Amino acid sequence: MQLDWMFAMSVLGVPHIVLICAVLLCSVLLAVGIIDGNRFVVVQEKFTLPHLTKPCKFVLISDLHNKVYGKENNKVIAAIRKIHPDFIVVAGDVITSTPGEDITAGVALLNALSREYHIYYGLGNHESKIKTHPERFGDKFQQYRQAITHKNLKILENDTCLLPEYGIALTGLELDLQYFAHFKKKDMENGYLKQTIGAPQKNYCHLLIAHNPDYFEDYARWGADLVLSGHVHGGIMRLPLLGGVIAPSYTLFPKYDGGVFYEGNATMLLGRGLGSHTLPFRFFNPAELYEVQLLPKQ
Repeated sequence: MQLDWMFAMSVLGVPHIVLICAVLLCSVLLAVGIIDGNRFVVVQEKFTLPHLTKPCKFVLISDLHNKVYGKENNKVIAAIRKIHPDFIVVAGDVITSTPGEDITAGVALLNALSREYHIYYGLGNHESKIKTHPERFGDKFQQYRQAITHKNLKILENDTCLLPEYGIALTGLELDLQYFAHFKKKDMENGYLKQTIGAPQKNYCHLLIAHNPDYFEDYARWGADLVLSGHVHGGIMRLPLLGGVIAPSYTLFPKYDGGVFYEGNATMLLGRGLGSHTLPFRFFNPAELYEVQLLPKQ
């Protein structure tokens, strides 16, 4: 065996062996990227929270970006039906802010789910961009909003919805686009959250839908008990010990890439998203749908 290896090295030469290994590695990574980019897993999380009056279960969806699993997202719908949630929370970026992009997939999924479940939808930067820049997108946001209008679907644009049955105050934060800057994090202005979404409701369990997780410390200081975020897509590629590799802000190894984080009395569940945009690949980082159980604190 050693003679065979030495013979191959002498015939091909070291540079050729390196090239072959590089091609094989790239092929494996490409295969992983395609496979992980076209599958999702269901992740279960359980939290015990203050002021909750009754246990409940919900599904967290983030960063669909018009992705389709199966026929008309029937795989996602089937997974949610199996969970049988009390309601659904959407943490932004159901669609992608690309001029002319077909948003049928995102619309169809929300409409299908809203016929069976109550949905609370906080906007992400892609929805906000379409809404804020009509010079580029025309009335696309108005068309989108009209297409998903349903009595069971509530879009929370810096608004709070009370769920008295569970003792929950559910707030949807629509961050200004300046807080989605590239290459560096912009510091949040003092008092911005209270000015934008008001003060927390007293004697309620506060769930805050906040698409960008980078401001978790600010959300905790505001008074959130549980923050529900997305945006980072798990860092596109996940590496052992290092975690997610790159954030949408083009910064490497983001502090918040996906999963559960704690700050003071606050908890953040950061979804790794159901889809992707720009590059349709995910490496060692399958898409995620979250089943979340909330229990009252004794």
